[in-house]
Amino acid sequence: MAALSISTPTSSSLLPPSRQVGRWTPLARSAKPVSFSLRSSPLAARAAAGNAPTSPVDEVVTELDAVASFSEIVPDTVVFDDFEKFAPTAATVSSSLLLGIAGLPNTKFKSAIDTALADGECNALEKHEDRMSCYLTKALANVGAELAHQVPGRVSTEIDARLAYDTQGIIQRVHELINLYSQHDVSTDRLLFKIPATWQGIEASRLLETDGIQTHLTFVYSFAQAAAAAQAGASVVQIFVGRLRDWARNHSGDPEIDEALKKGEDAGLALAQKVYAYIHRNGYKTKLMAAAIRNKQDVFSLLGIDYIIAPLKVLQSLDESVTDPDVKYSYVPRLTPAIGKTYDFTEEELVKWDQLSLAAAMGPAAEELLASGLEGYANQTRRVEELFEKIWPPPNV
Repeated sequence: MAALSISTPTSSSLLPPSRQVGRWTPLARSAKPVSFSLRSSPLAARAAAGNAPTSPVDEVVTELDAVASFSEIVPDTVVFDDFEKFAPTAATVSSSLLLGIAGLPNTKFKSAIDTALADGECNALEKHEDRMSCYLTKALANVGAELAHQVPGRVSTEIDARLAYDTQGIIQRVHELINLYSQHDVSTDRLLFKIPATWQGIEASRLLETDGIQTHLTFVYSFAQAAAAAQAGASVVQIFVGRLRDWARNHSGDPEIDEALKKGEDAGLALAQKVYAYIHRNGYKTKLMAAAIRNKQDVFSLLGIDYIIAPLKVLQSLDESVTDPDVKYSYVPRLTPAIGKTYDFTEEELVKWDQLSLAAAMGPAAEELLASGLEGYANQTRRVEELFEKIWPPPNV
């Protein structure tokens, strides 16, 4: 997942209030992908007013303009050549980003990695695994700090998936990153921390949010995970709509998914709607993010949700589809805070979630997809550490 936003509504948890205006002049161009938040010229204000005025006849309005009036649209990847069209406002730094940077011969981000590998504190550690973890953490912070000085919004930093079942380990890693960021004059309000939605990750989110540290819970595939995360006060919860749909096409036996299918609903879209209703029913601060978007219809079906992460091919299709200006304002949000008042929840779904109830409520889809996601992220991190070991010591340091 990348953190890129094309249109920023008037209040965004990814942009501090004082930094919601501004554009970044692109860095040197490269064909390699990097994770950024993007924003085009915002048209959200008119839609936010409800009955927006009719647009001038000669105004060119695309489907992307229309949908961006209701939700913050987030491309999952971008190349530097896209910056002239979409000005970045926020960024995500992850193990996959480090791998991409390491393959670039000359970038300031490569220098950030080299500096991490030359760190004396890391080099002095006796255990190999401790040294590699130290290099990884410092590289994430160095690259994240470079991005924070280039974009006006927040930088989201991935927490090692191998810590997914270690609450204190997650918290310790977050504080290590905060300390490293502070050495680069990046304040905590500019940061989000991306944590897997295991029970231990959710508990870490609760404790961190209590201290004013913003968290982004990922790998959410069930209502129980999302509800527990919202109760914990997570700033952002990310649901993978398309992955749930894919699972439902090839499997059965998950009560939550089977119930949606019996109603003729898409499993992923139904979960997003249910979680959105739950958050607004209870007045939680959590923002909801939909990922693994497969097509334009998914975007239209999720209008009103806080964030939609969509592939560039879907965004390009929306951007190339010109619609009549008046038709633009006929678009309506599918998700609104009002659904929280009408959605029918069971008593079991309104409980105060704990580790036992969460484990009991997670069906086979959530269990399998969570395990698969964690394995993929952990493997990516190991690849970074293996690469660091091959290129250490860094040249010219």
